[in-house]
Amino acid sequence: MLVALIIACEVGFWVLLAGGLALRYLAGMPRLGAAVLLCEPLLELVLLVVSFGDLKNGGEPSWRHGLAAFYIGYTVGYGHYTVKWLDRHAAHRFAGGPKPPGTTYGKARAVHEWKLWARTLAGAAVAAGLLQAGIWYVGDAADTSGLQAWQAGALRVLGIQALIAASYTIWPRKAPVDAADAADAELAKSDR
Repeated sequence: MLVALIIACEVGFWVLLAGGLALRYLAGMPRLGAAVLLCEPLLELVLLVVSFGDLKNGGEPSWRHGLAAFYIGYTVGYGHYTVKWLDRHAAHRFAGGPKPPGTTYGKARAVHEWKLWARTLAGAAVAAGLLQAGIWYVGDAADTSGLQAWQAGALRVLGIQALIAASYTIWPRKAPVDAADAADAELAKSDR
């Protein structure tokens, strides 16, 4: 049942997101659209209550509880970012808003990647905290090694994101040279 609820929360997230953006930009009801978007955290609250309720009713701590904690952590770390990113694109496409910024290069890209790492840190901290709360809640009544393994997984995800961010810092992406800049550079070389 818990896995089905996680899937339902994920589907619900995208349904609420699409509905909220459609109300804001296609139906011309920005306040109602914003209200629908603000309902998204309720999904995670329901998942949290059901997950802890399952443990309280004697459910064996398992990978399902770890997955629920990761899902809630991801939503805390990246949920607002995802909504904001999609909102900017919907505003550009349907309401004549400014074009969202594209891919960045160099130092700006490295800063962006470290900001994503900070979001991953927030998500991992929430997931690890929820898992620890579950471990304390169950106590010695059941084997909690599965939940502890998910905590280690949160640290691995955080480490991988740090390596990605560090790679953009050490080896920054260079902006592509467009045809006009390349022609100007060739012309400048030939003038020497």
